[in-house]
Parts: sequence; structure tokens; C-alpha cells
Amino acid sequence: MDKHRCGWCLGDPLYESYHDTEWGVPVRDDDTLFEFLILETFQAGLSWITVLRKRENFRKAFDRFNYKKIATYDQKKVDSLLQDPGIIRNKLKVNATISNAKAFMDIQEEFGSFSTYIWDFVDGEPIKNKWEDYKNAPATTAISDAISKDLKKRGFKFVGSTVIYAHMQATGMVNDHEVNCFRYHEV
Repeated sequence: MDKHRCGWCLGDPLYESYHDTEWGVPVRDDDTLFEFLILETFQAGLSWITVLRKRENFRKAFDRFNYKKIATYDQKKVDSLLQDPGIIRNKLKVNATISNAKAFMDIQEEFGSFSTYIWDFVDGEPIKNKWEDYKNAPATTAISDAISKDLKKRGFKFVGSTVIYAHMQATGMVNDHEVNCFRYHEV
């Protein structure tokens, strides 16, 4: 008998694998938090599967999401990225990735780590929702609104509340697996 999964991932092996192994698992290391944050910013206005299919290309193009290196990118590197058909070639998002890397390091300097900063919004523990159908989960919450507002104040771009809530879901700050999904109790 097949395991029950959240309805949003059904039918695509890549989506199902991502759902089964990553989505909703609490992430506390800065490198992974940065990768998800950048991928979510590129996802803005697109479907997550589009970004997921290009994830390996993004990793190669953006030096495995090494934010220290990204923060030093110059116009030549930006031009190169905008010619890369393996990624989403949006000039504003590429430039935002560079400024977000710098702002990310500023937060690390202030709080000791980005993880400490971001997880403080949920008191260090995942919020465990109880959705019977993934379609009932919200696109934003008061917490994602607060994080978005604070990140924007700190110079981040493409971090609207919807992007931030998706980041919270992906990194396990909130458990939005359907209650009958086999991952609900595992994460």
C-alpha cells in the first residue's frame, strides 16, 4: 500500500521526493536556510516545481549558494548569470540575491547566526498546524508578515509575506503537512 502524501506533490517523482525528504523538516544551518531563501525568492510568481527542476543549475551558477562569495559578485558575474539558460534569468532577482547575501551576513553578525534570528520568530520551535487538506493552509500569517517586514527593513528584496511563509514551510518552521500525510508526525 502506498503512503499517503500531501496532495500538492502528487504525480511528479521529483516533487514527491522533495516532499518525502525535505519539505517541512526543521532546518537550523545557515547554509541551507540561505539556499531555501534564495530559491524561494526566485520562485516568486512561478511554481515551486519550476524552481525545483532548476535547483542543481542554481547550485552550480550560484557557487553552491555560498553567500560569502555571492556577496562579492560583480557586474561581469551578473551578466554571466543572466545568460545562463539553466536558471531563472530575472535581473532583479539576480541582483537581489547579491544584496540578500550581504544582508544575510549582517544578520549573522548581529545575531550570531541567521538561524538564531529566524527561529526566534517562532520561539525556536516549529508551529504544528492540523490541515486535512493542504489547500486550507494560508499563504501568509501574522508571523510571516512580521518576518517579511523585518527582512525588508534590513535590506532584503523579494521577501514578501507569501515568499516567507513558503520558506517557513520548506524549512520546517511550520509543519503544514496534511494530518493524514505519512510525514506529518515524522517532522
